[in-house]
Amino acid sequence: MSKSKLLSFFKEDVIEAGCDEAGRGCLAGPVVAAAVILPRSFSHKYLNDSKQITEKKRYELRTEIEQKALAFAVGVVDNTDIDKINILKASILAMHKSLDALNMIPEHIIVDGNKFLKYKEIPHQCIVKGDSKYYSIAAASILAKTYRDDIMSDLHKKYPHYDWKQNKAYPTKKHRQAIAEYGVTPYHRMSFKLLDKQLEINFEK
Repeated sequence: MSKSKLLSFFKEDVIEAGCDEAGRGCLAGPVVAAAVILPRSFSHKYLNDSKQITEKKRYELRTEIEQKALAFAVGVVDNTDIDKINILKASILAMHKSLDALNMIPEHIIVDGNKFLKYKEIPHQCIVKGDSKYYSIAAASILAKTYRDDIMSDLHKKYPHYDWKQNKAYPTKKHRQAIAEYGVTPYHRMSFKLLDKQLEINFEK
């Protein structure tokens, strides 16, 4: 595993929160976001974008982040709201919810990606691939990913056919085949393309 070389902050001398989300591309379940405020002295050899880290390491890092963060919180927007307002708005709403739940008020927000809506009167900066550039965004990506994975692993117990414990509701071949065979659950995002063309043809026969 390569050592990370992330930056501690974007803006100096302010309380800065990093935000990220997980689950935008999934066919079922919620989108989950996290906000994290780290001490200015925080550094970590292996903290990086959650996609670059093994599942075991993500959970180890979550424990460490929660112990060392000045503040952290998670926001969740479920699949019914995703269908009502669209996934981009739902992702931003989840980030706003996570910021609402912080027990400290940030003076500046840095967000992974290139889309965000102003949160209260707090200035923000969107950073493409920010989860591989800044510790606080990377920490938020770890929390968002692991908390969402926990939700999907729990839902897997109710709906084992869809293999959510493994695929976390991403559009894998096995997930789409299960939708074709068993139909949808109350947790599927009906505004998403749940089946690819080949499966739709097979499903209709």
